[in-house]
Amino acid sequence: MALTIEHLHGAALITGATGLLGSHIAEQLRNRGVPVVALTRPDSDTSFLKEIGVRCAQGDLSDPASIARAMKGIDTVYHAAARVGDWGPWDEFVRFTIDGTRNVLDAARAAGVRRFVHVSSISAYGHVNEPGRVLDESAPLGRSVGRWSYYTRAKVEAERIVWQAHASGGLTVSVIRPSWLYGPRDRATLARLITAIRRRKAKLLGDGENRLNVVHAANVAEACILAACSERAAGQAYNVCHDGVLTQRRYFNAVAAALGEPQITASVPYGIAYRAAFLMECAGHLLRSRKPPLVTRYSVWLMGRRCFFECHKIKEQLGWSSSIGYEEGIPAAVEDCLSRMDAPGARAEKRAPADVAA
Repeated sequence: MALTIEHLHGAALITGATGLLGSHIAEQLRNRGVPVVALTRPDSDTSFLKEIGVRCAQGDLSDPASIARAMKGIDTVYHAAARVGDWGPWDEFVRFTIDGTRNVLDAARAAGVRRFVHVSSISAYGHVNEPGRVLDESAPLGRSVGRWSYYTRAKVEAERIVWQAHASGGLTVSVIRPSWLYGPRDRATLARLITAIRRRKAKLLGDGENRLNVVHAANVAEACILAACSERAAGQAYNVCHDGVLTQRRYFNAVAAALGEPQITASVPYGIAYRAAFLMECAGHLLRSRKPPLVTRYSVWLMGRRCFFECHKIKEQLGWSSSIGYEEGIPAAVEDCLSRMDAPGARAEKRAPADVAA
């Protein structure tokens, strides 16, 4: 489905607009001439948003009054903000992901917003890892969730709140469940992989032939806008979780090729990596460390799982397809990441817990 300005009704509010997915939603809306407001904290880097003509409204997910001010005159909300990552205190996940979602929903309902697009995650299905299992939107949420799986637990609860709001009749909701995002302006994962490959420390988990659920942020942004414009998407959830066939080995080696580095051949058994990650997590929680362990079970599962998540539903119902494939997307994302990593005076970017989509 090719979107035109006729499909888009009025101003849009984006939470998490300084993050990877949020910035791509903003960029695509602005390219179509849609007025965009971004809810941003005072310490957020808003230079890209201002460059493309986004109006930044200072506020915070934990401050209902600031959300209400930003919501005035808004037709569509794209709620892409959440506490991301697989480490940190539970109260932060409650504050940003759960209570933050409730606050944005309340403000949207009070302002008479036409459509609310909530960005969830395929991680909300839980940490399923049944070899050969393919999951779609009919799968239950929250399976095999560990005690410390705070990100997943918070995403499940946030979705429950969103569906309650839709059922109440006060707000029309669509839910997008992306997978592992990559693309320009990625501040979360690609830099770590690039560093590991450059240092010749990258290793495959298992044989590396498992399919990965990796999707370009621009493709997910297009899915979010499609959902906002479609009456058929009202009350529906959609996986938007891959751009074709990509194995773990192919992904690693595509990044290595873009760096001019040799292919990755070293590997570690999945079971050994998972058990080592569990021991590291135990030590981290015992010591009450705010710094994440070197490896977590979530990261091992994300990279080495043998199940796969499909997205036929959004293709069939809304006509979505990936505009950017892996062949062009991965080298471009690596080039963008390198431009920031290797820039004079570059330093590790501080992750903003409420400004990065799932």
